[in-house]
Amino acid sequence: MSTRKKIILCVIGAALLFSCKAKRPSDTRSVTGGAIGVFIPGVMAGSATYEMLAQGVERAGKEKNVAVTVVEAGYNQAEWETSLTSMAASGGYSLIVSSNPSLPAIAASVSAKFPHQKFLLLDGELAGNAAIYTVRYNQTEQAYMAGYIAALKAQELGAARVGLIAGQEYPAMNTVIVPGYTRGAHAVDPDVTVDFRVLGNWFDAGKAAEIAHDMIANGVKVILCIAGGANEGIVQTAYENNAAVVWFDTNGYAVRPGVVVGSAIIRQDKLAYEKTLLFLKDALPFGSADIVGVAEGYVDFVEDDPDYNTHVSRTIREKQAAMIARIRDGSLVLQE
Repeated sequence: MSTRKKIILCVIGAALLFSCKAKRPSDTRSVTGGAIGVFIPGVMAGSATYEMLAQGVERAGKEKNVAVTVVEAGYNQAEWETSLTSMAASGGYSLIVSSNPSLPAIAASVSAKFPHQKFLLLDGELAGNAAIYTVRYNQTEQAYMAGYIAALKAQELGAARVGLIAGQEYPAMNTVIVPGYTRGAHAVDPDVTVDFRVLGNWFDAGKAAEIAHDMIANGVKVILCIAGGANEGIVQTAYENNAAVVWFDTNGYAVRPGVVVGSAIIRQDKLAYEKTLLFLKDALPFGSADIVGVAEGYVDFVEDDPDYNTHVSRTIREKQAAMIARIRDGSLVLQE
């Protein structure tokens, strides 16, 4: 495999001003119709979900001998539309793939200027645009599983409060994840309260640690962390104060065994791979918006990790497993 190189996005046309972002080309060859671009709304380092996104697309590209280039847009969300516009304006991508709840609106704006550019967007929703296909996860299921084990662990620790620290507020966080997390916690204990706080970014581990410390001082013993790179501060604070953490989107048990007591995951690499293959087969239903969850195999809870089985009590694991079995067999339906 050839060495991955840094390429700088250049100015395309005198009327456009584009920010320079890192691009990481794969070693596959381009074919008629152009390469596939993966737009990372952030950076790859420290973000397992974005790593999975790129891995899934690259796997599909390798199988079909189509070049894949990854563009990291950085943390400044105000610059994302400019960076995405530069990719579309280049004319070099038959498909641009990304993943973030804010991307559908941004892609729609770019699509108005470049209507021939196609977009595959994961973890977002927009129907009716013939250039865009979106597929999002059933995060009600995902958050419910996280809330359920958080409340079980809180009970074990003698606490009646659980926490949730988010990097930023966005519609799915406020209307899906927080309510789903609360609903899962209340299924264990109707009297448990949820302390929800927002960091304001996805990287400030120090500030996240301060928020976590204040939560714990106010009776929270288990925290669901959805704060990107800032999760590190939450985990460290939980470790220092005999509290616990629930992980979201990826398997986090190895981050701090015994502190991370649950992992409610999405299988982003699988979804990115399969949907990219559909595009390469000319079978991606642009203009539509789908949702996938536990039944389709894209949302799950990790029960077979050695750290989970070693550090989480049998009583909690059995209760969590019984709840998950009900979701899987359809007797517990959690629709958004």
